Amino acid sequence: MAGEFERPRSSLVFSHETAADRPLRTTGGAPPDDAGSSAGQAPIPLLEPREGVPPVIADADALAEVTAAFAAGTGPVAVDAERASGYRYGQRAYLVQLRREGAGTALIDPVACPDLSGLGTAIADAEWVLHAATQDLPCLREIGMVPTRIFDTELAGRLAGFPRVGLGAMVENVLGFVLEKGHSAVDWSTRPLPEPWLRYAALDVELLVDLRDALEKELDRQGKLEWARQEFHAIASAPPPEPRKDPWRRTSGMHKVRRRRQLAVVRELWQTRDRIAQRRDVSPGKVLGDSAIVEAALALPPNAHALAALHGFGRVNRRQIEQWQVSVDRARALSESQLPQPGQPVTGPPPPRAWADKDPAAAARLAAARAAVTALAERLGMPQENLITPDTVRRVCWEPPATVDAESVSAALAGHGARPWQVEQVTPVLVAALLQDTP
Repeated sequence: MAGEFERPRSSLVFSHETAADRPLRTTGGAPPDDAGSSAGQAPIPLLEPREGVPPVIADADALAEVTAAFAAGTGPVAVDAERASGYRYGQRAYLVQLRREGAGTALIDPVACPDLSGLGTAIADAEWVLHAATQDLPCLREIGMVPTRIFDTELAGRLAGFPRVGLGAMVENVLGFVLEKGHSAVDWSTRPLPEPWLRYAALDVELLVDLRDALEKELDRQGKLEWARQEFHAIASAPPPEPRKDPWRRTSGMHKVRRRRQLAVVRELWQTRDRIAQRRDVSPGKVLGDSAIVEAALALPPNAHALAALHGFGRVNRRQIEQWQVSVDRARALSESQLPQPGQPVTGPPPPRAWADKDPAAAARLAAARAAVTALAERLGMPQENLITPDTVRRVCWEPPATVDAESVSAALAGHGARPWQVEQVTPVLVAALLQDTP
């Protein structure tokens, strides 16, 4: 096909043919459709890493060898991390996978080797290739691995207009191979890790650099490569996020809780659950479900017997029931001044549903801006939220510049964190929306 990329040669193990036998699926036209039909060939299962499954690095000597090997390697470094979400407290890494030309693949146990700063320093000057980088960078940072340059294959897929951007879908649609599925949600804190899980983990970085190379070419063909580089730089240079204020307010089902005393019960139970989960190193949901917390808040049970009758508490033993009731009693005993306020302080514009009543002109601006940005995103072939964040659009429409022109709107967008490419693309349509006549 016109504009088709050449397939990098390798010695991967597949069911029938080698990687060198298959061309890249990304064509000179648009990215492949949801079924990856642009190549017209059935994808090939990827069964085994090219050098086999490497041993897990779990001591200082082996880590030193790997560090030296990756420092001597060439080109980008594929990086991935496995967490134990839903099983353990927090989002720490329980396995780190890397691959680099000249070094092969490494699987590292960050429980046995909790300080990987030496490895991070050894590859600091290389470009790190990650898929959905914002998910893995926090846990990598905790163990001393902080990149200076990244290439995010998921974000690249979004900017290039691929309809499905999960790693498996991207590898299949772009490279024509099927990654093994089924182990993404397992308990990666398990020790020793089963061989099939390690194979799955190694395969996750097997083709990541190949995928990066193909997506770079596709972004360049579409004129979006500089846009992607700006996005990648923003991710790599972003500071660690601030701790979330009042995280208990994110309890599932909170919309049912309206009274301040009930909110206090949610807060007390959530905080007690969090302390227990942290001490036991288990997921908070395994200690007590969100639905049980909300049930207790709505019922305000006066004693442990009434609490035990509620949904979610029936199988809790007596000592634990009494512990939860202490939290409920603590909330019941608070003075009015100690009760939490409903909702969180709003630092930005009000919810858009309230704009029509509060400021009809602003509501009209927002409607026009949303329509214009959506149309522009469709023309550029990317999700609207990757073109510009909805929050940025809302803020500019709620408090537009005193004088609306290209310069002032560009400055407003940049002030809210928009990258230069976003400012350049969005400013013209936003100026037009802000200048439209109000009803």
